This record gives sequence, structure tokens and C-alpha cells, in this order.
Amino acid sequence: MPRRAARSSPAAKAVAPATAAGSTQRIVEAITTAIVERRLMPGTKLAEQKIADLFAVSRTIVRQALNQLARDRLVTLTPARGAYVATPSVEEARQVFELREMIESAMVRQLCTRIDDAQIRQLRAHLAQEREAVARTDVPGRTRLLADFHVVLAQIFGNEVLAQLLADLLNRSSLIALMYQSSHSAEASQAEHEQIVEALARRDARAAVKLMAQHLHSVERNLRLNPRTPDLAAALRPVD
Repeated sequence: MPRRAARSSPAAKAVAPATAAGSTQRIVEAITTAIVERRLMPGTKLAEQKIADLFAVSRTIVRQALNQLARDRLVTLTPARGAYVATPSVEEARQVFELREMIESAMVRQLCTRIDDAQIRQLRAHLAQEREAVARTDVPGRTRLLADFHVVLAQIFGNEVLAQLLADLLNRSSLIALMYQSSHSAEASQAEHEQIVEALARRDARAAVKLMAQHLHSVERNLRLNPRTPDLAAALRPVD
């Protein structure tokens, strides 16, 4: 008598999609973290098969992850060429910082009316981690912590949608910094964070807004968003 095919249980059916979703998210987070921590440069090719081998998953799952990253503007998908870490334009860079200033200035203004002492202590604990990472020249660690400062502010504000929006903008800011070779020092950025927290501790809305705007302007100013157009004759002149 022929053996009947084993019937899969409802639980078994539920495992596969959940596992696939988990693997997709794992790849998304790994690539995002590598961009934020400056281990993946703009324009880097993201070969599907290589990523599939690294994570021991199918290329279908890798494709899902790359599609999600493309929606987040961290990856560019090109027909017949594949996936690459995005290379944001100068105009996109300006727009990202303009949007960040609008959002974060309004956020710190309102935070001054609602932040409590426990939340100030939470921010100061984060600042202590930043100082330690900067002191030991932990580049990936300090890069992540300096970006996370802004997300922590949004979480304290109590709006998860805002926190996610800022996280996405900060990921794009990291890509912009890579693309345009930011010379803004981690020490200066960390010191500016300290000043913002002190203004929040005083519940000084005017100072907090001003310091946040100055901080974002300082980061943007140190990006090479106005590259000098070379003189053609000078560029083509033979070197003696």
C-alpha cells in the first residue's frame, strides 16, 4: 500500500513565513548597521548570492531585504546591474538636513515642557556612553551612539512614529556623511549633545531649539555639499 504523504501541521505552516521574515529583517539590520558604522561605502555592490551565502538563506529572502532597503532609500536597485549602496545627491542631502532641523527643533521645544528628571538622567547616561566611545576612539560605537542620541530624544518624547522617522533620516544622514566625507569631529558633536541636554535640564526651550539648529547646521556645514568645480585647463594640464 503506498505511503500517504505526511500532512503538515498548522504550526509548521506558520513557522516558515515567520522564519523568512526574521531572516529578511536580520539582513536589513546588518546592512543598515554596516552603513551607519561606516563599514559599507556608497556605491558598494551588494551581490545577492554572496549575501545569501553569508546568511545561509535563499536569494529570494535576500531580494526581499534589498527591496526593503530600497524603499528606505539606503539601496539602489538597477535592472540588469543589481543592488548597490545608495549614493545620495547633494540636493537630497540638503533636504534631509532641512527636514531634520524642522522636526528636531519642534521636538526639543516641546520636550522642555514635559521632560522629567528621570528622563534627564537617561539622557546623561547616554552622554556618558558617547564620551567613553569617543575617548577610546571606538569609531563604529561612537558613530552609532552619536546618531542614537537623536532617536533617544524622540523616544523620550513618547512618539514611536517620530522615533522611527528620525531613525530612518539618521540612517540616510550616515550615508550622506560617507558620500560627502564629513570632517565634523566626533568630539565636537558629542560636546554639542551635552549642551542640548543641559538646556533641556533647565527647561530652556529657546536655548534647546537654538543649540539643536546650530548642531545640525554644524554637521551639514562640514559636509562637502558645495564641491569646487575644477578649471578644465588646470585639470588637464600635464604634471611636471
